[in-house]
Amino acid sequence: MKASNRRNLLSRYEADTAWELGDLLLHYLEKLQVEYVFGVPGGAIEPLYNALARSERRAGPRAIVARHETGAAFMADGYSTQTGKLGVCCSTTGPGATNLVTGVASAYTNCIPMLVITGQTALPSFGQGAFQESSCAGINTVAMLEHCTLYSSLVSHAEQFEQKLVTAITTAFGPQPGPVHLSVPLDVMRSPSTSRLKFDINALLKHPRLFDSDDIDTLLDILSRSRSVAMVIGNGCDEAIDSLMVLAEYLGAQLVTTPHGKGLVNPYHPLYRGILGYGGHISAVKMIRDPDFDTIVCIGTLMSERAGKSWLNQLKPHQKLIHIDQLEANFTLTHMADLHIRGRILTVLDKLLSHRDSDKIRTKNHPAETRGNTHSQPLHFNRHFELEDESGYNSSAIPIKPQRLMRELPRLFPRNTCYLVDSGSGLAWALHYLHPLDRRMRGTRNAMGRHFRAALEFTSMGWAVGSAIGTALGRHGEPMVCITGDGSLLMSGQEITVAVQERLPIVFVVLNDSCLGMVKHGQRLTGAEAVGSALPATDFALLARALGAQAHTIRSPKDLISIDGHALLRADKPTILDVHIDPEAVPPLKSRIQALTESAPA
Repeated sequence: MKASNRRNLLSRYEADTAWELGDLLLHYLEKLQVEYVFGVPGGAIEPLYNALARSERRAGPRAIVARHETGAAFMADGYSTQTGKLGVCCSTTGPGATNLVTGVASAYTNCIPMLVITGQTALPSFGQGAFQESSCAGINTVAMLEHCTLYSSLVSHAEQFEQKLVTAITTAFGPQPGPVHLSVPLDVMRSPSTSRLKFDINALLKHPRLFDSDDIDTLLDILSRSRSVAMVIGNGCDEAIDSLMVLAEYLGAQLVTTPHGKGLVNPYHPLYRGILGYGGHISAVKMIRDPDFDTIVCIGTLMSERAGKSWLNQLKPHQKLIHIDQLEANFTLTHMADLHIRGRILTVLDKLLSHRDSDKIRTKNHPAETRGNTHSQPLHFNRHFELEDESGYNSSAIPIKPQRLMRELPRLFPRNTCYLVDSGSGLAWALHYLHPLDRRMRGTRNAMGRHFRAALEFTSMGWAVGSAIGTALGRHGEPMVCITGDGSLLMSGQEITVAVQERLPIVFVVLNDSCLGMVKHGQRLTGAEAVGSALPATDFALLARALGAQAHTIRSPKDLISIDGHALLRADKPTILDVHIDPEAVPPLKSRIQALTESAPA
């Protein structure tokens, strides 16, 4: 029987059977085209897993069982970010719910739309010393999650469930996206549901594309009088990157990205000057501090410490600072801006582009090679930004230099590979030295198709391991590489068995230096005591095989370039590359710190 016929039969059968609240939830998720619920089952959440079993039989959303609830939240994070859909994770009561907190907090800090469902002991048992109780009379998980969600509520009656569910989902996709939480007691989750989706959830999620036309006119006037424009690009530009690149080329604007925006701009574009901030490039610092730029436009970025915000206090009187963003909260760190424009970034940029060659905005002296580029035109891989250590980038030393590792990875794997990078020194190495060989001059193929991602504000160790699994499930077979450290893998490596179970050909690149590298080098750079950074020598290739993955040990550049990366990504299981890096190589942090903390001239 064809899958579609089987699904129709099951749908007709289940339409005549009683729904529980878990079924109602999953039908709403199906309306949103959500395919997976990530979590760990348990007694208090059992009714939801029963509903998931019924849902899977009719080809609806199904359960992905993580090995730890934090990993489940990281997977939901990755799935949401790379699909634009709602990430969903769940846990049982008590320790299951508390284990979610780190992953939920990471999503909160990075504005990831996520629905968190936690089980709860039955209502009559509140305050009675029930097993794993986490009600208001015990370890209050609703209150706990209030501090890292946009909405956290206990569903105390079945009649509340649908309205609270829809409130939570619409809040998750609000002007400032983020995670939301519902705690559902066991007896409530078992309640029958007489509803058949009272709300049109997709209609409720449509947002108007608003902007202030007066602000646009002011910006057009500033641009028309500007001699030289610089643009600072953040991750809020995901869906608007193609329009942004057209505008930048038209204006001849030089470009830097924050660490959050890495992967949006082709690193070999002639207008690109590198990353500004953590793990960034001196060329980006020089550009943003160049007084010849009389207009600086920050677009879709929170100018946080990670984004190297210190330059904001060194602006010259003649320089105009413009900040365009959808999130009003991001304006709080650019209080000195001459103009804040709030609105959907794509709408704002397209409105600006509609005035090309009018009296309001005219092209500037941009390089001839950037005019009229298309994605199909050839591109020479010439960098227009400086690396801190070119010798390490080209080194043949053993053990392999991290710089050389980052240089070779894009040569091993397809051009459309997505790189997810964990917290730690590996993040600094990847931000500075990993530059995918992308032939497209402009942005991404779609709004969610960025080729590089890291959780840069909360920077949870192990985030990339779980997020890579959720991303791989959401991207359905597109190439996926997770760059992680030995410390992070020892913390979250059990989630690789989920990739084994789901037959996901993710390549996990482990930077193995037998230490917590960020701690070790951070202590050295700041003159702190050398303590607490050592890790035992670990054979991650042996561990990978024990987990059911395949593995290779890498000690030299020769070992690395002998790997057939394309074949690894066609496998039916994940692969660990256990890369023994030079433990004395210093991450690219010192020169950035010196450049950004240098006193402004009197």
